[in-house]
Amino acid sequence: MAKLSAEELERRIRLVPDFPKKGILFLDVTTVFNDAEAFKSIIDTLAEKYAGQKIDHVAGVEARGLVIAAALAYRLGCGMTMIRKPGKLPADTISESYALEYGTNEIQMHKDAFKPGERVLLVDDLLATGGTMRAAISLTEKLGAKVVGVAFVVELCFLSGAEKFNGYELYSMIKRK
Repeated sequence: MAKLSAEELERRIRLVPDFPKKGILFLDVTTVFNDAEAFKSIIDTLAEKYAGQKIDHVAGVEARGLVIAAALAYRLGCGMTMIRKPGKLPADTISESYALEYGTNEIQMHKDAFKPGERVLLVDDLLATGGTMRAAISLTEKLGAKVVGVAFVVELCFLSGAEKFNGYELYSMIKRK
């Protein structure tokens, strides 16, 4: 099975108008997770990109980022860490609030998710304004870990979220103008 191009992957993403509120066009990547060829292409592309970088953990942001992080961590042979919404993790957590393109939210991770100096790759399905991933970076660095990169399946370039990642390696498979 050959890897799919960014254009082919983008064609397989479902577009949902007016979700989660009126005026938002939601890119639903669950359709590429449900498509074995597309999902394999995503994980293979990311695994090739980050192979050999001595990553200790792949951390995924709830919810769709968790799917990517689990498969990618397996492929890279490293640990997988969950960054979740409040109240979802059972042990002691640290929290960070952030702004969305349509409101505010908060994410958490366990206080013992990383040891100082560990190398972490952060992943999520989509980069919009960048607030969620900036909060994930902040949580990771509060624990003394080093962010070696931030990766997304889709980047909504028109929202300029990439501007929030100066000093970090940013990779987006699909750049939607």
